[in-house]
Amino acid sequence: MSRTIQATILRKQVAAIVQAAGSSPAEAEQVAANLVLANLSGHDSHGVGMVPRYVDAVAEGGLKPNASIRVKLDAGAMLAIDGQHGYGQIVGVQAMELGIARAKQNGSCIVSLAESHHLGRIGHFAEMATSQGLVSMHFVNVLSRPVVAPWGGGDGRFGTNPCCIGVPLAGAQPFILDFATSRVAQGKMRVAHNKGEHVPTGYLIDEHGAPTTDPGVVVVPQSNGLFGALMTFGEHKGYGMAVACELLGGALTGGGTWHRPADTARTVLNGMLTVLIDPAKLGTQAAFEQEATAFIEWLRQSPPGAGFEAVQIAGEPERQARATREQEGIWLDDATWREIVEAGKKVGVTVD
Repeated sequence: MSRTIQATILRKQVAAIVQAAGSSPAEAEQVAANLVLANLSGHDSHGVGMVPRYVDAVAEGGLKPNASIRVKLDAGAMLAIDGQHGYGQIVGVQAMELGIARAKQNGSCIVSLAESHHLGRIGHFAEMATSQGLVSMHFVNVLSRPVVAPWGGGDGRFGTNPCCIGVPLAGAQPFILDFATSRVAQGKMRVAHNKGEHVPTGYLIDEHGAPTTDPGVVVVPQSNGLFGALMTFGEHKGYGMAVACELLGGALTGGGTWHRPADTARTVLNGMLTVLIDPAKLGTQAAFEQEATAFIEWLRQSPPGAGFEAVQIAGEPERQARATREQEGIWLDDATWREIVEAGKKVGVTVD
C-alpha cells in the first residue's frame, strides 16, 4: 500500500540498498541524500523511485559503484572529464566541484562530462554553482531507450534531454530553471502509471504514433512489443532544444549520441556540458546584481492571472515543496514502494 515516510528514514532505507549493491557507506549516503532531496523538491521522477533501476544497472555492469571521475583534459578554464559509469550523484558533484574552483580562479570554465550514470536532478548542480555566486548552464543528453519523438515523427528517437540554467540573485534565493525538453519527464510518466493516472492530451503518442493519455505506453511494452513516445514541449521549439542538448551534451562531450535501435538495458548514461561564469570576474557584478533584482521585482509586481496567487520565479516551487515535505513526509505510491522493496530483496536488504 502507499505510504508517507519521513525524509530521514527514507534516506537510511535507500542508503542501505545502495550500499548492499556495492557502494561504500559514504557513497551510499550521498546517493540516498540526493535522491531524497529530489523527492523533497517535488521531483519524484528523479527521486527514490530510481533505486530499482540503479540496482539493476549495477547488476548489468553499466553502473559502477565507487567510481570517480577521470580528468581527460585540463586546459585551465576547460575540463574534459570521464565519469567512468559512476553514480551521477557522485561523479557529477566531483566534476562540478572542479569546474566551480576553476571558474572562481579564471572567471569562467567549460566542463565536459561524459560517461556518467544517471545524473539525477540537474538543478542540484545549478544550486551548487549559484551557492558560490556563479551563473551556470547545463546541457544534458540521455543514452537509454529513446522515449521522445522528434517534431513531426511517430516514434521515440532520443531521451528527455534536460536543460538547466542557474542564476544567483543578490540577497535572495537563486533562479533555478531545470526542465526536460519533453513535455514532461519520463520518470513522471512512471509515477503516473504506478498511480493508475492518465495524463493530459498532447503529452504522448502510442506505439502506432497516435495521440494517447495512457502513460503506460512509455513505461511497459505494448501489445506489439513496442513503446509509445513522449512529445517535446513547445512543438518545434522544444524539439530544437532537445537536439541542441543531444549535440552539446552527447556529441561535444564525447559521450556519444543515440542512433541505434532501442534495447532493454536498465543502465542510463548521461553526458553534460556545463558553462560556469563568475560575474565578479566579468566586471559586471554591481550592474548584474542591480538589474537582476530590479527585473525580478518588476515581474512580481504583475497582478495574479486567473487561477494564480502570485507570479513565481523558477526554483521557488521546489523550495516550497521542500519545506512542506520535510514537515509532512514523502508520499510514495504502492507500485513505487513495492519496486523499492523488491530492489532491496535483490541485494539482501529488507525494507519495511
